[in-house]
Amino acid sequence: MPAVLGAVAKMGLTIDHATHTIRLVRDFTAPSAQIFQAWTQPEQIACWWDPSGEPLVECEIDLRPGGAFKFVTRAHPEMPFAGTYREIVRPDRLVFDALGSTGRVLFEESAGETRMIVEIECRSADHLAQFLKMGVDVGTAQTLDNLVAYARSRWG
Repeated sequence: MPAVLGAVAKMGLTIDHATHTIRLVRDFTAPSAQIFQAWTQPEQIACWWDPSGEPLVECEIDLRPGGAFKFVTRAHPEMPFAGTYREIVRPDRLVFDALGSTGRVLFEESAGETRMIVEIECRSADHLAQFLKMGVDVGTAQTLDNLVAYARSRWG
């Protein structure tokens, strides 16, 4: 595990208390355009988003800066994951606001393979502590593992 000052790291997950950020990394044997589409097409997101592995019961996306998204899971229909897109740069970056935090999804392609970096930047140390207590780090890690499995089943 790399030593990161002010951060706690484990398998593809870093919690940086100094910047109030949860950072996750996953690698894919697929081009960034395909992984970007998996993040932006409702019919694809519905297949992998829920940490439990269940398909989403509702997935709405208005893919433009200022456009909204809403993902509803079977287990928690009363608590949709919803937010607003701030920046969309195909196939390199998505930036959005959700749950009082800023989410960034970065796609770095090299030789047809993609490294995806997901950052959840909380507004304060207390906000980060609340996210960790709710299990956002663990749930997001499972969700991204679902995406890895989904991509593997679709593109090898």
